[in-house]
Amino acid sequence: QLQLVESGGGLVQPGGSLRLSCAASTFAFAYYTIGWFRQAPGKEREAVSCISGSGTKVANSEQGRFTITRDNARNMVYLQMNTLKPEDTAVYYCAADRHLTSQTMCATSPLPTYWGQGTQVTVSS
Repeated sequence: QLQLVESGGGLVQPGGSLRLSCAASTFAFAYYTIGWFRQAPGKEREAVSCISGSGTKVANSEQGRFTITRDNARNMVYLQMNTLKPEDTAVYYCAADRHLTSQTMCATSPLPTYWGQGTQVTVSS
């Protein structure tokens, strides 16, 4: 069973930055595609960005402001978020699947198999 733990969320002012981290517990981390998703109150969960084990990236939204990276040696995936806006407020989740490409994962059909518990990001002055 793959476990994912997100961290790095918090309260930030508009225009600020945050870096979210996702730690994975698996020896086969490099074989997993990882994605960042978010869900705002009253809205459906949406894909933000996804990255394959080899580093192929897909950015579904916020192109230019959000950057996904991964460190396979440390079993970590990051989401650097810059120039944050109030509409970025949401619970951010990382998810993993060994059988999805980054493009398929960010298309959210099917949804990835493994999910973290989420980390809250609030953008407010």
